[in-house]
Amino acid sequence: MTTKLDKTGPAGAPSPAPENIKAIPVRHYGRWISAVITIALLAMLVYAFAKGDVNWAAIPDYFFDQEVLKGVRNTIWITILSMVLGVALGIVLAVMRLSKNPVTSSIAWGYIWFFRGTPVYVQLLVWFNLGLVFKYINIMPIYKDEWSDFMTPFLAALLGLGLNEAAYMAEICRAGIQSVDEGQTEAAQALGMSHAKTLRRVVLPQAMRVIVPPTGNEFINMLKTTSLVIAVQYWDLLQATSGIGQNTGATAEMLFLAAAWYLILTSVLSVGQYYLERYYARGTTRNLPATPLQRIRVNLLSGSNRQGM
Repeated sequence: MTTKLDKTGPAGAPSPAPENIKAIPVRHYGRWISAVITIALLAMLVYAFAKGDVNWAAIPDYFFDQEVLKGVRNTIWITILSMVLGVALGIVLAVMRLSKNPVTSSIAWGYIWFFRGTPVYVQLLVWFNLGLVFKYINIMPIYKDEWSDFMTPFLAALLGLGLNEAAYMAEICRAGIQSVDEGQTEAAQALGMSHAKTLRRVVLPQAMRVIVPPTGNEFINMLKTTSLVIAVQYWDLLQATSGIGQNTGATAEMLFLAAAWYLILTSVLSVGQYYLERYYARGTTRNLPATPLQRIRVNLLSGSNRQGM
């Protein structure tokens, strides 16, 4: 027969059972007060815009206007071409910047210094007005024409945006290349790979993990920077909405319309950037975080399972 021994205190009396600890959460009154103030200010802002002298009905009327859609297409087109030019030239400049040849490295440094140190708006105007310096463009066996006919608004916009972007992409690519361990290059050279093949097959694929995120930001920033090409009379989204605003008198309304289109385009690019970063993170992260769609699916399944129980 076994007996259960009670724990006793110093005087032989049984000790009292420990009480359950009740955790009382700390009340953050400041958070609630700041939230209420923020919502009130936001409501006041919405009310002010709703009661302002703005013809909101004009925005949906012209949202899919042919001139506006043409401006959207041109904006997307010049953004893509400028980024392609900027990325391609940026990689070349990054390799030149890292070269052991002092002349090559100095040329790349001077290019980056100049194009990063002057505003994009000024560069666009310079390209558009270079006819004051060069009357003709003469590439002997290929092309010859007057500069005013050669430097169209599209070409001025492409050169102004693309060459400026190349300076920033050069620094991004240089940082990505330098992030790869030097042992990777030494191992590739030990296998007999040339410098160009090592860069193309070993270094750049690993550097993409560092290059892609800021490149996505640059792409989104380029989309918004295209609004400056109105200086060289290139027909983009802002040019289209500004023209409609001047003809109809709805200047402010058309600016809101342009802002809405820019928000839509940047949102689409942000989604693409998210999945592109996720793709290049596969080699460094074992368990990738769930995407928004995956989280929604999990929540729906968990909710249906609870209802079934």
